[in-house]
Amino acid sequence: MNKLLQITVLLGGPSAEREVSLRTGRAVAGALRSLGHTVHEVDPLDPAWELPAGTEVVFLALHGTYGEDGTVQRRLDAAGIPYTGCDAESSRVGFDKRLTKECCVAAGVPTARFTVVTDATAPWPSAWEPPVVLKPVRQGSSVGLQFVDRIADWTAGLTEALRFDTEVLVEERIIGRETTVGILGVAALPVLEVRPKSGAFDYRNKYTAGATEVFCPAEFDAATTARIQAAALGAFHAIGGRDYARVDVMVRPNGDPIVLEVNTLPGMTELSLLPKAAAAAGVGYADLCQRMIAMALLHPVSPTGGNSV
Repeated sequence: MNKLLQITVLLGGPSAEREVSLRTGRAVAGALRSLGHTVHEVDPLDPAWELPAGTEVVFLALHGTYGEDGTVQRRLDAAGIPYTGCDAESSRVGFDKRLTKECCVAAGVPTARFTVVTDATAPWPSAWEPPVVLKPVRQGSSVGLQFVDRIADWTAGLTEALRFDTEVLVEERIIGRETTVGILGVAALPVLEVRPKSGAFDYRNKYTAGATEVFCPAEFDAATTARIQAAALGAFHAIGGRDYARVDVMVRPNGDPIVLEVNTLPGMTELSLLPKAAAAAGVGYADLCQRMIAMALLHPVSPTGGNSV
């Protein structure tokens, strides 16, 4: 039987993904309580937040800036408190779409052609043809995502994407099937395919019940499934990931997988994709949360000084 622990769930926070994080955190807290753990919920919206006395491990249910970019991980490292998910450096890299793609290129992991723009007055990139996708470099949950199908829409899309970050990733739009692969421990979970009922898999379709059809396991032949999972694992290892993540992968009509990004603290709401993939592998929601805690406790920690929590 698993040891009962004093667990603090960090949820909410200051990012653009605050509402989703609150939903993730409440779901996780409920699951951990159902297993008998003592669970505290702390919203680090105030920079002076502190962990409750006796906290043995932190479950990170934060998304977006501060929670997913390595900031809170560095603070917990300084205090010597174990936490779920990727460490500070791989979180920093995984949250930065440009750095992630550079790591993928260096590791030979297939990813979409890209460039980075910082100026709303920048011209259409030479030698490119539409369609392209514009993504704030350091945001998640499709915050600020823009699809540009015509050069005439370039400036408007770029201006909107730059509202959410000082850098925008310009990416070749891959036409194909949209999949995601959960990573749990050292293994890839079953491939999951998403099909929005209308439009793209954007923020609205991600978090609106019934807006997107989900197929898990996705209907690919065994060889294509293995290639998709291998690409996802390759991206996870390329950024130095640990314990778990979710990797978004487009699949071209010929079956070639193209990695888009790595989500180092994937959603854990009732609509989230990682729990669905885990369920397809026979891992229930509460068990998934317990496994994440168990993996966190395997990493050695020691206080390094800095701000107390």
